Amino acid sequence: MLDFLPELPVAEWIDNFVDWTKSAFSFAFDPIKNEFGDFIEGTAELLSEVPPSIIIIIVALLAFFISGKKVGLPIFSIIGLLFILNQDIWEELMFTFTLILFASVISVVIGIPLGILMSKSRWAQIIITPILDFMQTMPAFVYLIPAVVFFGIGMVPGVFASVVFATPPVVRFTNLGIRQVSSELVEAADAFGTTGSQKLFKVELPMAKKTIMAGVNQTVMLSLSMVVIASMIGAPGLGDLVLSALQRSQGGQGFVAGLGIVILAIIIDRMTQNLNKGK
Repeated sequence: MLDFLPELPVAEWIDNFVDWTKSAFSFAFDPIKNEFGDFIEGTAELLSEVPPSIIIIIVALLAFFISGKKVGLPIFSIIGLLFILNQDIWEELMFTFTLILFASVISVVIGIPLGILMSKSRWAQIIITPILDFMQTMPAFVYLIPAVVFFGIGMVPGVFASVVFATPPVVRFTNLGIRQVSSELVEAADAFGTTGSQKLFKVELPMAKKTIMAGVNQTVMLSLSMVVIASMIGAPGLGDLVLSALQRSQGGQGFVAGLGIVILAIIIDRMTQNLNKGK
């Protein structure tokens, strides 16, 4: 079909652009790959050296107070983490948690300001919305390609791919939350002569907190969902165990590692949800 039209060399254009970007910005990519990569791995190794009992106690106490001094989440956290420790996959859990932590923090730091910008500027919303659509509809595996090209293999490309995949929800929810703030409150703030920054930090962001936190929760969970995919480019952790079990047809090991991911996901999800309830 359409034989009369020449084939556009889109793949070649993209390859040339990637090569140019890698060469032109190597001064930025190399330090991220080396220094930042060492920092991430050092953090994971440091957590691995902390006695598991101390981490379990800290997590249980956090769960207890965040859940409003209810015992359900703390008990589940203790039992789940003890199971992971019993299955000798504690170190992998620490690497997985580190990847999620850095990916989530970077996504939130980037996403909330972008959401605020979208809520304040019509042109920003027009420009950013299709980019977010692209980021959310593109298969997650595709993000691994530029991650490997720019940062090699390991934790850094895993974090990079997770950030690209997980940032859109917090951007959209921040934009939505601020736009849903009552116009009467905004008009009252204007009537009292508040500046733009005062109105944002004292009226709009506090009123939009629940919506923004819902976006943060989704971002964290999407970062967690990238764990197994990131293992395909050398990111260590529970995802690497799942991938290895798949390659070797080891159903038992794969189930145990997958169960570890589920336990971590439930703990993080319940904690962020309870934070959103203001408990």
